Amino acid sequence: MDEFKQAKEAYDNITIPPELPERVQEGIRMGKAQYRSRRNRTIRRWMTAAACICLVLAGLNLSPTLARAAANVPVLGELFQVLTFADYNKSADGIDYDVYVPEVATEGALAEKVNALIQEKVEQHLAKAQQDWDDYREAFFATGGTEEEWGGREMDVIIDYEIKSQTEERVSFMVSFAKEWVSSNEERYYYNLDFAKNRDLTLRDFLGDDWVAVCNAAIQKEIDESAYAGDSSSFFAPDKGGFTTVDESTAFYVREDGAVVVCFPKYSIAAGTAGNLEFVIPSSEN
Repeated sequence: MDEFKQAKEAYDNITIPPELPERVQEGIRMGKAQYRSRRNRTIRRWMTAAACICLVLAGLNLSPTLARAAANVPVLGELFQVLTFADYNKSADGIDYDVYVPEVATEGALAEKVNALIQEKVEQHLAKAQQDWDDYREAFFATGGTEEEWGGREMDVIIDYEIKSQTEERVSFMVSFAKEWVSSNEERYYYNLDFAKNRDLTLRDFLGDDWVAVCNAAIQKEIDESAYAGDSSSFFAPDKGGFTTVDESTAFYVREDGAVVVCFPKYSIAAGTAGNLEFVIPSSEN
C-alpha cells in the first residue's frame, strides 16, 4: 500500500512541460499530413485496360486548356474519355483542399453540358466553403475567442469522383462535394451518359415504362424489411418527409453488373444516422 501511495504521489507531482499542447497539435498536424500522403499514393481509379492521367495544378484555377491537351489518352472507350480534369492537394488560410475533378472528353453538346454543370458545382462548392470558413472565423473572434483558443482549427474541402460502370458507349459516375470542420456534410451528383446517342440515360431506359412502380416496390420492400428488423425509427413516415415515390429527378447509377441503384441523400427520407441511402432495383435483365 505504501508503494502504491508513493507511486501516486510521484505521478501527481509530475510537471507538465508548457510546450506539451503545442507538441500535441503538431503531432495531430503531422498525422493528418501523413494520412493525406498515403491517400494520395493510393490507386484512385480502377481501369482494367486503360491509362489514367492526372493533371497536378498548383492553384485553384482549373484550366480547360490543360485538360483538352491531354485528351489523347483513352480511358473508357473510343467514343469518349473521362479525364482527371483537376487533381491537387493544398492548404491555404486554414483550409485543406483535396480535389479530384473529372471531365468528359468527346465531341458533342452532351459532354459540354455535363462538364459545364460539374465545373459550376466545383466553383460553387469552393466559394461556399471559403465563405463559411470566413464567417465562422469572424464570429469566433467577435464573440471573444482568442488566437490561442483558435489554435490549429482548419476545414477540409473535398471534391472527388467515382466511376460506377462503363461500356464502350456509356458511363455512369458520381461526383461528391464535402466539407469537414465543425460539422460534416456531403453532396453527391450522379451522371449516366449515353455517348452513342449523345443523351442522358434515365431510369426508364433501364427499367422500362413501368419504372416508377418497379422502383417504388423495391424501395418500399427494403424499408418494410428494415422496420421488421427493428430499424423503423431510422426512416421517416411518408407524411413526415419519408419516402413516397421516385420521379424523374431521383438520382441513380448503374453498377458494373448492370444493376440499377437508386440513391437518396442523407436526411432526405431517413434520420442522419442512416447516411446516404442506396436501393438496388431488380430487373429482368439483372
